[in-house]
Amino acid sequence: MSQLNGAIRAAHAGRGFTLIEVLVALGIVAVALAAGSRATGALTLNAQRQTESVLAQACAENALVRLRLSRQMPGVGDSDVECEQAGRTYRVRLAVRPTPNPNFRRVDAQVSREGAPVLGLSTIVGRN
Repeated sequence: MSQLNGAIRAAHAGRGFTLIEVLVALGIVAVALAAGSRATGALTLNAQRQTESVLAQACAENALVRLRLSRQMPGVGDSDVECEQAGRTYRVRLAVRPTPNPNFRRVDAQVSREGAPVLGLSTIVGRN
């Protein structure tokens, strides 16, 4: 009977994992999950920045197209325009500057949201 008990113990000892092996495996899984979580966070942040940039660009282009479509040459100076895109409010600061050629003006559009700059866009506007 003692030989049978020894054989059973040997069979059980070979089939299980030690506590150290389980802890090492859990440590590896934890590191992999942490890296995956960090990568997911970075992708989410990048998608948010890209969305902000696309919406800000739409605001800047709208403001510049509005200037181009007006029938008169824009006056030199600064102005602010509010723009709403996808439920978010952006502030577009238009800076109109003279150029060496009096038939053209340089227009810089700086878009910000909640005081933080998001995008800058420049163009030249000519006489119609």
